[in-house]
Amino acid sequence: MLCALIDCIRFYSRLPVPVFAFEKDPHGLPHFPHIVRMLPLASLIITLPAAVVIVLADWFWSPLVTASLTLTMSVLSTGAFHEDGLADVADGLGGGQTVARRLEIMTDSRIGTYGGAALVLSFLLRITVLADLIDALGATETALLVLAIAPLSRMAGLLPLMLLANAKPDGKAAAVGRPDGTTYLATLAVALLLSGALLWWAGCEVETVLLVWPIGFIAVMPLLLMARRLIGGQTGDVAGAAQQIAEMAFLLTLSACANWTS
Repeated sequence: MLCALIDCIRFYSRLPVPVFAFEKDPHGLPHFPHIVRMLPLASLIITLPAAVVIVLADWFWSPLVTASLTLTMSVLSTGAFHEDGLADVADGLGGGQTVARRLEIMTDSRIGTYGGAALVLSFLLRITVLADLIDALGATETALLVLAIAPLSRMAGLLPLMLLANAKPDGKAAAVGRPDGTTYLATLAVALLLSGALLWWAGCEVETVLLVWPIGFIAVMPLLLMARRLIGGQTGDVAGAAQQIAEMAFLLTLSACANWTS
């Protein structure tokens, strides 16, 4: 389990993790059927620096500046891992005319107009929503909400692996494998419990928790349908884009609930 946690943190983030003597292949691709069990805990560890920034920065700056610094720390912690997938999917699905061309665009390291627009809009939306939450609820409560949605958004990011075929049989998504349904559902249950506890700690009502939980997973479904139709399945980039869409959906729902009850 410790190896799975370490592999999860290494794969999903740029946080410094030392190499331990008991590791067989510390720099190889992770085996998803094994590491997914620790994804909820790894998500909290990866998101913790951004949550700390919210609390500390709020002492010195406005909610908007605090939210901007929070997203900066998030990008530094993850290496823009999921944002890269969002940009590649936007470029590929938006700019290609054939399946082969779309997949080719998605593997290109350059960023196009669709990808640039997707990133700008994603950052703009998340910064403003975080600022809104800080203003409405306070920094500590917002930090707890950010932690609460971290495991859920990454579990939503695994939906493409669970529900779609591999668009590229020789791609990284195919190489890392996919967890079986039982493992995914058990891990999702753990993610929901952790998320629910943090949402409750942040002061959310039961109705809010039950509303927030499914939103991100529902929001990912249009992307899955587009990916199946336009590229014949999923890639690692589609998984990254799914996490970003889910995260934005969770934040928007929490913001709406905060403003509705205030």
